[in-house]
Amino acid sequence: MNRRVTWCLALAAVLGLPALASAQAKPFEFALYSPIQVRNPDDEIQVLRLSLIYGRNESVKGLDVGLVARNTGGVSKGLQYALVGIVDGDFVGWQNNGVSITRGEITGIQSGLYNQAAQGEVAQFGLVNQARDVSGFQLGLINLAENLYGVQIGLVNVISSKEAFGVLPLVNWKF
Repeated sequence: MNRRVTWCLALAAVLGLPALASAQAKPFEFALYSPIQVRNPDDEIQVLRLSLIYGRNESVKGLDVGLVARNTGGVSKGLQYALVGIVDGDFVGWQNNGVSITRGEITGIQSGLYNQAAQGEVAQFGLVNQARDVSGFQLGLINLAENLYGVQIGLVNVISSKEAFGVLPLVNWKF
């Protein structure tokens, strides 16, 4: 078996084992296109979700892999690895997607072509990074933040709440 697959399965198992005690959570989800999936979209998934085209669940704690992965509420934790990853609730962990969007509170890392975070503590690494009210770090070609307590490094850096020098090339900061 490929080492990468083995490590991903091991990570999913370790992240999901404590969650197996929950009666509401389901350990595995396989989705073709929601609602054509093994579990109900309102279920919490703990350990592993595979979404071939579009998977939608309340939350995922563990490894979340797919083309389009969407979590509609609750707190999702772990690693999300997809072309498009959307978390409507809170997220703790690493979103490593082409497009990463967290609409709730985030604590962790977002990496991809486009990253968007509503609030929380986040490090964003991408071509375009956008944040509303966060503490952290943005590294990208274009970095946009309404209110950032931290540092931006990129070609264009914008912190809207900064009174003086809100737009700077190369490096911008607010503390």
